[in-house]
Amino acid sequence: MVRAPMPPAPAILSAPARGKAFGFPLAKGPCMSTRFSSALLCAAVLAAPLAGLTFAAPARAQSVTSPARSIAVALGRGELVTLPGRMADVFVADDKVADVQAKSTNQLYVFGKGPGETTVYASNARGEVIWSANVRVGTNIDSIDQLLRMALPEAKIQSATMNSTVLLTGTVAAPEDAAEAERLVKAFVGEKMQVISRLKLATPVQVMLQVRIAEVSRSLTRAINMNWATADSTSGMKFGVAQNSFYSQYVPGGTLATGTSSSTSSSGSSGTTNTTSTLVGAAATGTRLIGNSKFLGMNVLGALDLGETIGLTNTLAEPNLTALSGETAEFLAGGEFPVPLSQGLGATSIEYKKYGVSLSYTPTVLANGRISLRVRPEVSELSSDGAITISGFSIPGLRVRRAETTVELGSGQSFMIAGLLSNSAKNTIVKMPGAGDLPVLGSLFRSTSFQKGETELVIVVTPYLVNPVDAKDIKLPTDGFNSANALQQVLGNRETSGRPAPRLMPSERDTTVQTGSDGGQSRSGADARPGFGL
Repeated sequence: MVRAPMPPAPAILSAPARGKAFGFPLAKGPCMSTRFSSALLCAAVLAAPLAGLTFAAPARAQSVTSPARSIAVALGRGELVTLPGRMADVFVADDKVADVQAKSTNQLYVFGKGPGETTVYASNARGEVIWSANVRVGTNIDSIDQLLRMALPEAKIQSATMNSTVLLTGTVAAPEDAAEAERLVKAFVGEKMQVISRLKLATPVQVMLQVRIAEVSRSLTRAINMNWATADSTSGMKFGVAQNSFYSQYVPGGTLATGTSSSTSSSGSSGTTNTTSTLVGAAATGTRLIGNSKFLGMNVLGALDLGETIGLTNTLAEPNLTALSGETAEFLAGGEFPVPLSQGLGATSIEYKKYGVSLSYTPTVLANGRISLRVRPEVSELSSDGAITISGFSIPGLRVRRAETTVELGSGQSFMIAGLLSNSAKNTIVKMPGAGDLPVLGSLFRSTSFQKGETELVIVVTPYLVNPVDAKDIKLPTDGFNSANALQQVLGNRETSGRPAPRLMPSERDTTVQTGSDGGQSRSGADARPGFGL
């Protein structure tokens, strides 16, 4: 950059000079010193504009120096750094995180003051960077490891501190150990530090799921039916009334037989059918009252059906199933029924459908010991409701109770995943129009059917974290059962003998070593290793 020239200063001239300038003759002799001073003054005046000129320096390339290394310093601790040259200046980006002390011109002491990260530069007298580093300050890493070793001696846990964050890695024996390690580290480092756990289980965790399906169903069916049949044997105009079909043969004035659909004479070797009796079958449900008499010159056959059905159904299914964490397990206790399928061109194939008590679930054990469950229990049974007949094949319907959901709970805790409370009522009246509405006599011309149902259903799931046990600690439902022999069944009316059946458990049997005549050794008995006896 060149500055603009300053305006020339006004020349200060002596008296002879002024005289010459204005055309006056100059004097000689004593005026020599005056002329020398004037010359010096003129030179200074001429140099004054040049003094304001500034010449630009040659341009240099700019450079950025990044930290050459990274060091980790624990809180309250420090490191002594030996520099490769003589230090003149030191720069610390954030003295709240770390600070420095110069022991000499070539040694620097860096110590941590607070959690975080900062940068330190050291330069020489020429401004050259001789040492630089990123300094990360965290809690006492050795103390965290020592705390975890004291609290969980069987666990293999490593800790690392990065920018106000503590990372836990390694393996533990159980999910509770992982949660305990995270809780201890959080209490040690304080609220300002964040703890991230990446702990894994040393052995896979097994989850046993117990599902209880309890259902109570009550039903009530009440039916009152009026049946009529008449026979008119008079001459002239004949009249008849009939309601429902409740007899297989009606012979006016003949023998009345109820509860049967046929009557066979006992005379004769081959037997002959008796056509002189009135045959009335029994009611499908309930009781049937039958009467036969003459009324207004007609033979009248009447029947009153009174039926009431009360049903109570109790269902309790408790399937139990064990699976590894993250794996899917399925369970079915029931059967399969065939369903015909048409394949075209007259061909028919059979497909089997499952029914019974089934359970499918996928457990996932979380780090804090809780269990996430994707569960699908189902209870189904064959039913005549919804049954169809296709090409001569009778296909039953299914009565199904099914639930599918995802829940999260601890070991041994229970959760009701499904519930049902259903009430239904149905009333059906079949009557003769007009006559069925009469106050008293209308009951003779109508039939009433009433149905009511109540259902309560509850499905409860309970997961458990389980470990394998010895076979001798397992109790079976067949333990202590021994069927009775023929003499006990006939004379004692007993179903079991009363003596528990022996149960052989895996055991190690002693081995007897004998010395043969040839000097060799021979073994008798079983090998000394576990075995199962049946």
